[in-house]
Amino acid sequence: MRGGKQLKKYKLFHWLYNLWHIKSLRHNRDAYRRYGIHKPLFASISSKDFPDKTSKAWLDTDDAALIASSREGFSDFDPSTRSQIGQWSAKGYMILEKLFSDKEADDINAEINRLQHSGKLRFTNGNKLMFANRLSPLIHDTCYDKRLTSVLDFLLDKKVVPFQTINFIRGSEQKAHSDSIHMTTYPLGYLIAVWIALEDITLQNGPLFYYPGSHKLPFLFNSDYDNDSSPLTLGDKTYADYEDMLQDILKQNEFQAVPFLAKKGDVLIWHANLVHGGMPIKDKNATRKSMVIHYYADDVIKYHEITERPSLMKLD
Repeated sequence: MRGGKQLKKYKLFHWLYNLWHIKSLRHNRDAYRRYGIHKPLFASISSKDFPDKTSKAWLDTDDAALIASSREGFSDFDPSTRSQIGQWSAKGYMILEKLFSDKEADDINAEINRLQHSGKLRFTNGNKLMFANRLSPLIHDTCYDKRLTSVLDFLLDKKVVPFQTINFIRGSEQKAHSDSIHMTTYPLGYLIAVWIALEDITLQNGPLFYYPGSHKLPFLFNSDYDNDSSPLTLGDKTYADYEDMLQDILKQNEFQAVPFLAKKGDVLIWHANLVHGGMPIKDKNATRKSMVIHYYADDVIKYHEITERPSLMKLD
C-alpha cells in the first residue's frame, strides 16, 4: 500500500495510465485548442496552466435575482424552481422538494442493492459506491433525467454531462470541502452537483451539511496550501492540509453550517465551489441512503486540480 502511494506521486505513473485510457481524454481536445493549451491530452494539467482564477459562469458574474427571469427557458420552470434559481447567485445552492417519488427512490435503492449483491459494485474510499451509472441503465437514465438536466443546463447556460455518481448507504462524515479542487474546470465555475435523498434524513444518520454563500469564496488551488508540484512529481502536502486550510478560511469568514434534513426524494443542487461535508453519525445503526451526481459543462476543460490529472470521461 505504501509503495502504491509513493508511486502515485510520480507524474509518469499518471501519464502512462492516461495513455492507456486516451479515448476517455478526447473530450478535452477541442477545449484545449479553444483555450490555447499546447500539451498532450495525457499530460498533467493544473491551475498553473491557466491565467484566470475567477469563475466565468453567467450566474457568478451577474446576479440571478436580476437577470435569470429574462433568460430564455426561465418561464418553463414551476414557480418554486424559479424562486430557487433567483437565489442561486446569493446562496450557491437550491433545493427541489420531492423531485423524485418514493417509488423512484426505492427503485434506485433496489438497483444499488442488486449491483452490490452481484459483486459489480463495491465500496471504495471507505463508504463510497462509485460509478453505478456505468453499470446500470436505471442509474444512467437518472443522470439524464430532464427534471434535473433542464435546471442544470439553465444554471450553467451550457449543456451538462454526467462525470460520476457516488452512492452512499451510510453518512460520509466527510470534513468540509469544495468539489472544485477535486473536479476542476477551465473556465472555472462549470462543475455542478446533485444530491438525491433516497430516504428521510435526520440528525441521527449523519446528514450532509453546507455553508450558504461559501461559493463566493475564492477558488482554492494547490498553490494556496503550498502543494505545488515539480515537473516530475506531485506536491508533498496531504489532503488533511487542504481541509485544515479550508477550516481556517471558514472561521475567518464566520460561515455557519446548515444541515440538509431532506425528505425522501428531495434534491439539493450545489455550486462547484460551495463548501459542504457530512455531519457525524449519531445512530451507528442508521443508514443514510443517497446518491450524488457530478456534472461538467460539456465544452470546457475538465481536470482534477488536486492530482493534476485530466478527467477520464466515459461519454455516451
